[in-house]
Formats: sequence, structure tokens, C-alpha cells
Amino acid sequence: MKKIILLFLIFPALLAAQINESDTLKVKADLTLSGFWQGGNVETVIFKAKSEISLRPAEKWAFKTINSYVYQAFGGDKADEDILSLNFIYFNPEQKISPLLLGFFSTNFRREINARQLLGAGLSFQLLTHEDYWLKFAVTSEYEHTDFNLSRFNLPEYNGQHVINTLRGTIWVSGKYHLFKRKVVLSHESYFQPSLQEADNYRWEADLGLDLPLTKHFSFKINYVHSFESIVIESQKLEDNMLTFGFTLKSY
Repeated sequence: MKKIILLFLIFPALLAAQINESDTLKVKADLTLSGFWQGGNVETVIFKAKSEISLRPAEKWAFKTINSYVYQAFGGDKADEDILSLNFIYFNPEQKISPLLLGFFSTNFRREINARQLLGAGLSFQLLTHEDYWLKFAVTSEYEHTDFNLSRFNLPEYNGQHVINTLRGTIWVSGKYHLFKRKVVLSHESYFQPSLQEADNYRWEADLGLDLPLTKHFSFKINYVHSFESIVIESQKLEDNMLTFGFTLKSY
């Protein structure tokens, strides 16, 4: 099963993405592999694969898919095995303001989430557009269905529910900057996602990446992710952090 998942995530990236959808290239993609291994008295395994693909099949619309797989084990005990798939369709992506549709699917072993699905729509705004940098802002609304493995939560009013459904509003900010004559690439993507129905149900995430190009299509990657969820299984912490080191292969 793990091999099938990894092939699903990696193979599309090897064929051809957080990129700027206003680019004129028909296909852009990149693949990042990162992790850590330690043997001996304490065995530690951390592995993360992430692929990003952007397609321009027609002048008036663009499709972007971001897929990732994370696995962690400490002392032989699995701590994480998560899948995340983010999918966007942009209409008139070269305009300063463009409508979009989105669909997400994820699992989270540590958070006891069997499946989380979101469907929604919104508007994307291009704040800065340049050959060496870009900055975007988006506002969307989604319907979320989350199926938990357990039904005891940090907030007692949700106890007894395996499934939590809600409407959300999301604010997104993302950007990429080529610095020092394109020798360093800084990227970021963050969102704040409150429920529109329950004030105590919200989450946010910040993803910061630093790429050091080694060749035109290959770079060393440092990535830091900080996430927060207000509703978690009882006794779990609300925040998670992950710092990884690896390499990125890109087609452009």
C-alpha cells in the first residue's frame, strides 16, 4: 500500500506545483524528497514526499494539484502516516482577480483523522507579479466533512461525534522570491480557516521553504511547517511543527 501511494505522488512529477499560475508554460512540476534516519539504540525514520503540478490545458483556465505523503516512526512505533491532496482550478488565471474551485482530501494518523474532505470556491488576487517574485492572496469558502477514529475531544461539546461537518471561510497568502541573483529561493504559503458556524472551530498553518539551487533543475531544500487545530482528540496538543531537509527536482 505504501509503495502504491508513493508512486501516485511521485510519478506525475517525474512526467513534467507551487508556481505562479500566470506563467505561460503549459506544464510545470516539482518533486521534493526529504527525511531523516537514525539507527542504533533508538531507531528514527522520517520521510516526506511532496509533488506539485500545474497545468494550462486551455488559455482561460489552469489546474494545480499538490500531493504529499509523510511517514514517521520512533523506536519502531509509527507516529505518522499522512496523505494530503490539494487541488485547484483557476479561471482566467492571468487576470489580477480570478475565480477558483478547490477540493481537498487528507488523512492524519497522529490526529486520529480517518478522512477529511473539503469542497469550495472563491477568488484569487495577484498582488505582485514579476519574473523574480510573486505574491498572492485568496479568499474561499468550503464545506468540510471530517471523520475521526475516536470521539473524545479537547472540547467536551464535541464528545460522542465521530464526524464533524462545518462550513468554513479561508484566507490564503502565498509567495515566492528569487534572491541574491537567483541563488536563493524563498517561498511561503499560509492560511487561516475558521468555521462559519462554530467560533471555537478553527485552524491555521504556515509553510516556509528555502531552496538553494545546485543546478537548473535540482536544489537543496529546507522546509518548516507550523500547524494549529482548535479541535483535537482528548490529551493531544493543538500545535505541530516539522522541520525537514531534502532535495527538489523540477521540470522548469
